[in-house]
Amino acid sequence: MERLVIIPTYNEKENIEAIITAVMNLPLAFEVLVIDDGSPDGTADIVKGLMAGKYAGRVHLVERQGKLGLGTAYIAGFKWAIEHKAEYIFEMDADFSHNPQDLLKLYDACANEGADLAIGSRYVTGVNVVNWPMGRVLMSYFASKYVRFVLGMPVCDTTAGFVCYRRNVLETIELDKIRFKGYAFQIEMKFTAYKCGFRIKEVPIIFVNRVLGTSKMSGGIFSEALLGVIRLKVSSWTRKYPKKTV
Repeated sequence: MERLVIIPTYNEKENIEAIITAVMNLPLAFEVLVIDDGSPDGTADIVKGLMAGKYAGRVHLVERQGKLGLGTAYIAGFKWAIEHKAEYIFEMDADFSHNPQDLLKLYDACANEGADLAIGSRYVTGVNVVNWPMGRVLMSYFASKYVRFVLGMPVCDTTAGFVCYRRNVLETIELDKIRFKGYAFQIEMKFTAYKCGFRIKEVPIIFVNRVLGTSKMSGGIFSEALLGVIRLKVSSWTRKYPKKTV
């Protein structure tokens, strides 16, 4: 398996078939793994229909019982990807806030430009966010600035959820030691990869707010991220991080 896109879902029936179709229609072959947290709206049933139909063998599904958190969904997906020998593993939202065409740019950064971890960045060339309320844009932008300052990590978009990992990154960074479940999970993954010595490249993207479905963002998620970076920084003083191997 060369390229696997992991898409966590909860109540995404309006988007899931369209986003999978968009990925399937890219000029490079991708596979998709949906991690569904017991969506009562039938999201998983839509995925099963695609698995049994025109995308058999390229679409996969892991069903979990209840909302267990974004971080644990991705950890489950990463372990599945490692088990199935995926070479390049992507994180992407189901709601088209991430343009599927940009998967090609993230892949190119890792496959051809030497990056171990490629980030679809909203802030590396300014602020590239469409249709978000200004308050939310400012909160997200300055949260990333704060995280970069506290952790000393040279990443502009620290909370980005549009990412490509080489498999070696996920095999190295000790997934069972990743603690955060909300958006702080995204910070912790990047910081751990950075501390392990992996090369990180930010690829500019335009982030577009969802049109269909309901956002899962909340103030509590941002609070976890802001407080979590202090814990990450303090724990990094004593933790021995595994190092990147060739």
